[in-house]
Amino acid sequence: MTKKKEISFEGSLQRLQEISDILEKGEIGLEESIKIYEEGINLANYCYKTLETAELKVTDLKKQLEVKVKQK
Repeated sequence: MTKKKEISFEGSLQRLQEISDILEKGEIGLEESIKIYEEGINLANYCYKTLETAELKVTDLKKQLEVKVKQK
């Protein structure tokens, strides 16, 4: 059983840039292009979900602060 390697948000963005550069060069075959394109889509989904979670947390923290300010 293999463990999935954890990657940070920043690491994901960096890998997405690498994938973009590779695909733009057009120096790899179709099968490899499809493989790394799929990896890019998975990374983009991960980044989107991470940003969405962060946005919800910031919104929640902001609401908590507003409630505390109104109580004073």
